[in-house]
Amino acid sequence: SRIPRRAPSGAPVRSGMDESKPLKVRLTFSVILVGISLLFAAVVTDHWAVLSPSVEKNTTTCEAAHFGLWRLCTKRIFMQEQGLKEKSCGPISLPGDHNCSYFKHFTPGETSEIFEVTTQKEYSISAAAIAIFSVGFAIIGTICILLSFRKKRDYLLKPASMFYTFAGLCIIISVEVMRQSVKRMIDSKETAWIKYSYSWSFACACASFVLLFVCGIALLLIALPRFPQNPWETCMDAEPEH
Repeated sequence: SRIPRRAPSGAPVRSGMDESKPLKVRLTFSVILVGISLLFAAVVTDHWAVLSPSVEKNTTTCEAAHFGLWRLCTKRIFMQEQGLKEKSCGPISLPGDHNCSYFKHFTPGETSEIFEVTTQKEYSISAAAIAIFSVGFAIIGTICILLSFRKKRDYLLKPASMFYTFAGLCIIISVEVMRQSVKRMIDSKETAWIKYSYSWSFACACASFVLLFVCGIALLLIALPRFPQNPWETCMDAEPEH
């Protein structure tokens, strides 16, 4: 076994491995787990956007909708107070009859009038597919990190960081596709929706992008080898020539 050599100043030479690296990896992984939790919450919930139709003056009920990547939920709201200039339905938190159904392009037996337009169907399928890629990248990255903890294989941290970065990029692309879908839906004359707002599932997706992308880059920087702080570290740690 090699005996640690000392620098000219008398202090022992540090190896290329940063002693605080495992702690940094665990802290970064803890934040990444929060991002993954937000990612899963965004993918499986149905509160990406809330849609409100125009409301006639003398009506007592209106039908609002909120949807996610997979399902559409409509709610017939019994309006208690309505101003003379009220032109939208909501908020959706008001009491009323609630009904949810999967999009018919995922389950042919279901019906969904909102997404009958071909353009909206393509947007919905694209957003869901890209979100699935994001979840897959996050799972693979987690497996790589767990294997690096168990086997002490630090080289797995680099691919893990790239998988997390790809997961963040995929979910923000899915967010943008969904945003364009909602905008086109509101601008279209074929739908009755005149007002929209983004809800907490949309916020979870945006937050997961920030955490996964930033922590993925941070994990890559942590996984890179430490540069020598003193000029003699590289020379003293070098293998002797034969």
